Amino acid sequence: MSDELLVRNAQDKDLETLAAFNIALAWETEQKRLELPVVTAGLQTLLKDSRHGFYTVAEAAGEVVGCIMVTYEWSDWRCGSFWWIQSVYVKSEFRRQGIFGKLYEFLKEKASHEENVCGFRLYVEHSNLAGQSTYAGVGMKETSYRFYEESFED
Repeated sequence: MSDELLVRNAQDKDLETLAAFNIALAWETEQKRLELPVVTAGLQTLLKDSRHGFYTVAEAAGEVVGCIMVTYEWSDWRCGSFWWIQSVYVKSEFRRQGIFGKLYEFLKEKASHEENVCGFRLYVEHSNLAGQSTYAGVGMKETSYRFYEESFED
């Protein structure tokens, strides 16, 4: 399957699919219901202004079947930016077929042409063993850091 994939930067035409993926991802991982208008506005902002980040999508037979969002974190210790991999989603019927690996390869190639990218980071749910296995399988390593958050939505 993964040999037939087209991996590309997301475009405005992908908005509806990306919104559906994000809503599904939030429910699958956190049983959190997202509001379509809020998700759509967030995606429109990102697609229009790459200072916030960008999306990469995987397409099979003209259908978007997976995506990754990248946002940026400046590291003064490294004088470079980490690309945070977020909103990773692959449609259920396409999982475990190497799609994330192809998306990740695309990002590595893209990063190799940028001056200040010093690495990739992501966070994963403790219980998401399939995801952890996938990330380790492409060469990512678990760090000693814990992730903390204060959300102003709560």
